Amino acid sequence: MNTLPLVLPELRQFLLDNPREDVSPLTLSAVRTLMQERANTASNIADNYSLTVRESLIPGLKSAPDIRLLIVHPKHTKQDRPALLHLHGGGYLAGLPEQSLCTLRRFAHELDCVVVSPDYRLTPETPFPGPVEDCYATLLWMAENAGSLGIDPSRIALTGESAGGGLAAALALMTRDLKGPRPIFQDLVYPMLDDRTVNGQADASPVGGEFVWTRASNTYAWEVLLSPELPGSPDISPYAAPARATDLTNLPPAYISTGALDLFLDENLIYAQRLIHSGISVELDLFPGTYHAFDVQPDAPVAQRARQRRLDVLKRAFSIP
Repeated sequence: MNTLPLVLPELRQFLLDNPREDVSPLTLSAVRTLMQERANTASNIADNYSLTVRESLIPGLKSAPDIRLLIVHPKHTKQDRPALLHLHGGGYLAGLPEQSLCTLRRFAHELDCVVVSPDYRLTPETPFPGPVEDCYATLLWMAENAGSLGIDPSRIALTGESAGGGLAAALALMTRDLKGPRPIFQDLVYPMLDDRTVNGQADASPVGGEFVWTRASNTYAWEVLLSPELPGSPDISPYAAPARATDLTNLPPAYISTGALDLFLDENLIYAQRLIHSGISVELDLFPGTYHAFDVQPDAPVAQRARQRRLDVLKRAFSIP
């Protein structure tokens, strides 16, 4: 189905300038190069924020390799700041923290918080559970080093986009089950939650997934994440696909945002409903005429609104006036 007429006019030019190319073994190297270029660009954008951006290496879980962290925080010293654990997107296949640096800098400045973003291991080199274990190791490290970071360990929120949103949801489940640090909030931006989406449901939206993140890309991403299991197999861990969780109680309040033309629309709406039915406070935003990752476009009014909504939600989560 041709869904271009359904796209908001302000978002169409991007699609015309960037023809669709599915992520596959043949294109993955090029996708990673593009992500690195975006990260380089973001690292060179100047703003007027008084922030420090630094790196740190922390131990992985068990015998896993060290994890590189990107840490962004205000320059002036202060204790008991809130903290954000940010998880970047990229379908588990690509990406690095620096690609989101403009967003992370804005968070640190506007929320007066410390932002930590791990360079978690990627697939296909490291299938599940490697990526989520790196994220859990980061959460543990933040809580254990709260004093030196200047953060309040009881005010850590999880945030992420796409695969990063899926990781944030999975991390909320994992730390609950393992009785680890308790995040106060989960900010899930068009999260990648359900491996069963690759099989297509009879009642699935017919208008989702034509642009940016397609069904073919999604299938490849889930196949390599779950290897040797296949997407849709029984007994897939909820730490890989949070939609597989049978118990969604005792989780942090959530914000979920998604686009009407996003492949993840159905799984995002269903997850929000299930959280609500489990007694979890949920705020949900659905942006008409938008596709996956639409909010990265700096000048589109709908992208600006989405970014501001996210910031406002996090302010409330941290009880910032």
